[in-house]
Amino acid sequence: MLLRFRKIATLICVCFALSQANAAETVIVAAFGDSLVHGYGLNPDDGFAPQLNRWLAEQGLDAEVLNAGVSGETTAGGLARIDWTLGSNPDALILALGGNDVLRGLLPEESRRNLDGILARTEEAGIPVLLVGQIAPGNYGTDYKRDFEAIFPELAEKYQSLYFERFFAAFDQAGSIEEVRGKYFQEDGLHPSPEGVAVIVASIGPVVIELIKRVGN
Repeated sequence: MLLRFRKIATLICVCFALSQANAAETVIVAAFGDSLVHGYGLNPDDGFAPQLNRWLAEQGLDAEVLNAGVSGETTAGGLARIDWTLGSNPDALILALGGNDVLRGLLPEESRRNLDGILARTEEAGIPVLLVGQIAPGNYGTDYKRDFEAIFPELAEKYQSLYFERFFAAFDQAGSIEEVRGKYFQEDGLHPSPEGVAVIVASIGPVVIELIKRVGN
């Protein structure tokens, strides 16, 4: 009887260990950004993280993208809360901040310092990062535009992060500005519609797959 009990107990332990191992196979990706990540103006199922989750599942990947976006977030706000996000122990991180810095006219060196701080934290945590670039309008001057846009590829190189040019790059060949805004954006002309998010996800998705492959390497 005792031997039988031990066998059953051993079997239970093995099954538990296997279930834990299978659960651990799911790669957790934190999508860390502003309103474009948070899903401003969208139903919960239509935002960036939910649509990317469905896209990855269609590719056969066992991954979960967490919505760590905050509408209106600046790089300073991101730096202030990165430790909290890393406290949930994600396996990888998509970093998409900087657009609100431009809207507020913050100095490029300030944005660089904040993003550098965020990437330093992720490096300490030992997780791979996909850094999403940003562009600046010309109304701040050519020097501002040059200095701001250079931040992202240069930091990606410094930290050996994956780099994606910008969320809206997929719309460059999608028609005129008026056509793109009418089809892929909400009425404010700044935030993508569900259809626009789907285009963004299809564009960035392959790079996210590369990010997932870096987990554990």
